[in-house]
Amino acid sequence: MRHKTLAAISAVTVVVIALLFSAWIERDRAKSVAAVAQIVHGNPSLGPDKIRKYGCYTCHVIPGVDGAKGLVGPSLAGISGRTYIAGELPNSPENITRWIQHPHAIEPHTAMPEMGVTDEDSRDIAAYLYTH
Repeated sequence: MRHKTLAAISAVTVVVIALLFSAWIERDRAKSVAAVAQIVHGNPSLGPDKIRKYGCYTCHVIPGVDGAKGLVGPSLAGISGRTYIAGELPNSPENITRWIQHPHAIEPHTAMPEMGVTDEDSRDIAAYLYTH
């Protein structure tokens, strides 16, 4: 009987630790999202709608955006951890928003089209990409 009691206590302990760890990760993620939003001056929760609005999802794989399975451009998964954007532009909030708005001003021969992305929309898209 004692063995079953210890096993039950162990199982409950594992579940409690897993729940606490999950809550800790989510709390840190929420802090990260808020920090990125401040740095980029955008709203990451608006990013997916803006990504769909401008058709980014048709050319790129973008985590968390339904249908974003394009293979024309590179995957945008983990873009916040990359050193460069477009292979030459140092990765920073200012540069990613510039790239989203005016890729041909940075790389004239890029296949990425000029889509008329506004300042606000580019910041929201960048904020989303930096959090996914």
